[in-house]
Amino acid sequence: MRPADIPQPVCTWLDEQGCGAVVQSRPVGGGCINNGVILHTASGKRFFLKTNTHTPADMFVREAEGLEALRGANGPRVPQVFLVGDDFLLMEDLNPARPVPTYWTDFGRLLAALHNHTHTHFGFHHDNYLGSTPQPNPWVEDGFAFFAEHRLLYQARLAHQRGLLDRAGVRQVEKLAAALPDLIPAQPASLIHGDLWSGNAITDSTGRPAIIDPAAHYGWAEAELGMTALFGGFPESFYRAYQEARPLPPGLYERLPIYNLYHLLNHLNLFGRSYLNQVRSILNRYAG
Repeated sequence: MRPADIPQPVCTWLDEQGCGAVVQSRPVGGGCINNGVILHTASGKRFFLKTNTHTPADMFVREAEGLEALRGANGPRVPQVFLVGDDFLLMEDLNPARPVPTYWTDFGRLLAALHNHTHTHFGFHHDNYLGSTPQPNPWVEDGFAFFAEHRLLYQARLAHQRGLLDRAGVRQVEKLAAALPDLIPAQPASLIHGDLWSGNAITDSTGRPAIIDPAAHYGWAEAELGMTALFGGFPESFYRAYQEARPLPPGLYERLPIYNLYHLLNHLNLFGRSYLNQVRSILNRYAG
């Protein structure tokens, strides 16, 4: 992105804060949907800017609200939001450094602390997005009903509407959703990041744990751990530290594919049929 292409509200805000003009913008890779750049200003201060001119009008606003909710929860570090618009989000640049030796054990303990923030109901103060897919977050008292209706069935019906999942697959999701109370232990509604794969686990300038790009809501903490095991996964030291700080019922690893079905269905909806075999494998295992 050239300095001339930076959204005007961002330039105005930087000027009002005494940061001066943007003298350099450096692209940052890793994003699947949005564009990210580091802005270097005349004052020497740096900022992280996300842009996307094709997002829903409230997508960055919802992300900013999720970041702010996570910032106050004693978990991994979260970047501060400075300015948000329909097609941009201006944040603190965490300036990631090499991870400290205790990074993963620290991460496990910090995520456990985040999950200890609970609510009487599942959901969130607003709907938001998982990637660019709408994520409904109505307040629901029953966690099984919430995960069944607003996670698994929502994604399955969307995939069926898009011609990506046949009716037999939808029926399998319905069967699995009905069986959730027999497969998943009762859990409180915990504040979770919501999209915590390895690409959203980074470091700050001191090399300590930080998290970005949330789909925050109050949900099952185990569902968060499921996502950490998908797309590369976290090391065993992370899970040991988490369980020491926040013990979980036995059988966690046997349950993770059920939670990950939500994210695999979302990837089916976002990126197409390359994820269909993984979806079918989980459905055949639990609802064959």
